[in-house]
Amino acid sequence: MFAADPKLIQHFAPHLRSVLIVDPQPASAKVLADLARALGGKNLMIEPDEKTALSLARDFDPTLIFVEFSGPRLDGLAFTRKLRRSDMACRRAPVIMVTAEATVQSIKGARDVGVHEFLRKPFTAGDLLKRLEAVSMKPRDWIEAVGYVGPDRRRFNSAEYAGPRKRNADKPKTPGEAQAQAMDQAVRILRAAVNQFDQDPGQAIRALRQQAVTLKQLAVEGSHVQLAVAAAQLDLALASDRLTRADVEGPVGAVTGLFAANAPQARVA
Repeated sequence: MFAADPKLIQHFAPHLRSVLIVDPQPASAKVLADLARALGGKNLMIEPDEKTALSLARDFDPTLIFVEFSGPRLDGLAFTRKLRRSDMACRRAPVIMVTAEATVQSIKGARDVGVHEFLRKPFTAGDLLKRLEAVSMKPRDWIEAVGYVGPDRRRFNSAEYAGPRKRNADKPKTPGEAQAQAMDQAVRILRAAVNQFDQDPGQAIRALRQQAVTLKQLAVEGSHVQLAVAAAQLDLALASDRLTRADVEGPVGAVTGLFAANAPQARVA
C-alpha cells in the first residue's frame, strides 16, 4: 500500500502490537486496519459499539486505540473518558480520535477527555504516520488528576504544529525550575482531589496515590527531607482499600502545608 522507513516501523512496533479500532463505519475501519497492517500491525480488532468496545478493551488490552468521534451507539469522547478513568491495564494506551468534523469544539473536547492525537478525514498514509510518530517518539507526561486524566494537554496534536513555542511552560528550564513546576502541579492536584473527593472518590484516590509517588520521587531527587517524610506518610495512608475524605485530609494537609509559602527547603546533609 505504501512504503515506510523501516526504522520508523521499529519505533511503531510496541504500539502496533494490539490495535483496537472503534468505528461504526465499516469502510473507514477497514482503511485504518489495512494501514495498520501495512505498518506491521498483526493483532487488530474492530468494534462499532462503544459499550462493547470498552468491554473488549479489558480483555484485548490494546496498545493503540483509534476511535471515531461519533456514530450510532458510539460517543468517542465518552468512550475515551471512561477508558481513562477505568482500572483497565490499557487505560494509558494512546488514543487517536478520527473524524470528518474537525471543529474547534470537537478538537478541544477530544483534548479534554485524554485523547493523544486527532486525525481528520479524509487522511493520507502520511497523516497517519505523523500521528504514530507523535505517540511513539514524542511521549508526554501522564496527568492523573480528578478533573483531567490523560497525557499532558500542552502537547496535544503536536504532529501538526511546527511553529515557535509560545507558552512560558515551553521554555527550557533548569533542573531546579522543572522540579519546582512538577511539585507545584502535584500539590495542586492533591488539593483538588481532596476538594472533589465526594464527587468522584475512585478517581480522587487514584490521583492522590499518583501524586504521593511523584512527590516522594521529587523529594529524593531534591533532597527535601520534610517532603520525603510527609509524602511517604501520605502514601502509607492511601494504602487502605477503604478510604474516606476524612482519612486523607490530614496526610494531604501535611504535604500541602509545606508549600504554604515556598517549596520545602530542608535538605539531606
